[in-house]
Amino acid sequence: MSNDDKLRLGGMALRNGLLVHGPTHWAAAVRTKDGEIAVASGPKPDLGSKAAERLPGVRGVVKLAEAMAVIPLVKRALPEARLPMQDARTLGTMGAAALAGQAVRTVARSVAARETAVAMISLAPALMALRSGDLAAYHGVEHKAIAAYEQDGDAADALKEHDRCGSHLVAPMLTAAAVGNVAVRRAGLRGPAVEAAVGLGSAAVAVEVFAWSERHPESRLTRALRRPGHEIQRVVGTREPTTEQLQVGRAALDEILRVEATAA
Repeated sequence: MSNDDKLRLGGMALRNGLLVHGPTHWAAAVRTKDGEIAVASGPKPDLGSKAAERLPGVRGVVKLAEAMAVIPLVKRALPEARLPMQDARTLGTMGAAALAGQAVRTVARSVAARETAVAMISLAPALMALRSGDLAAYHGVEHKAIAAYEQDGDAADALKEHDRCGSHLVAPMLTAAAVGNVAVRRAGLRGPAVEAAVGLGSAAVAVEVFAWSERHPESRLTRALRRPGHEIQRVVGTREPTTEQLQVGRAALDEILRVEATAA
């Protein structure tokens, strides 16, 4: 099968397994407490991504929303699945990061320095999640399983870093958020609605940068844009998985290919 015939797959690491997104369905596999592999799948919710695919900025936000809408479906079909933030220490870090962000906004004099610091603090919960438990290893499983499918290879031999990882959204999203927050505060705008608008705008910018990089993979600018994401993956975001963890990844991959083939 040529690369043009292959499905475009994405995914999300779970604390005990892997969630894979296909064009029309999702599939997940987890290692249960008794050591067995549990698998579930289902259709993806349609929030209008096809209608929005010609609308820059909007299409990215809609696709992200559809990806998030899958999560409660996974938990309902596969109660054993443990989500990335489903950890007491990570939840505590989220609360601490929110308080720290408010404190920085209170004491910092420079608007630009303040918003840059707040953007960096917002990374803390994700980094804490990746450093605890098996999440980083299953993030490696995600990349290796999808790369093996794309390259007709073995997941054990594939790299644990991937060019389509969400880590490549981090730098453009934080940059856009910092710039956006500086702009709205200098304009005298405040409140939850303003913060939500900046957040959505930052996500939209990041997804468009991500998509541009995919269309120009050999560009020097693309290599520069991807460097922070690759470093995040290499240093903290991924870990080489065990054979047992790779088995879970293969189960999730087999299931997504099965349900997508049935749908087709």
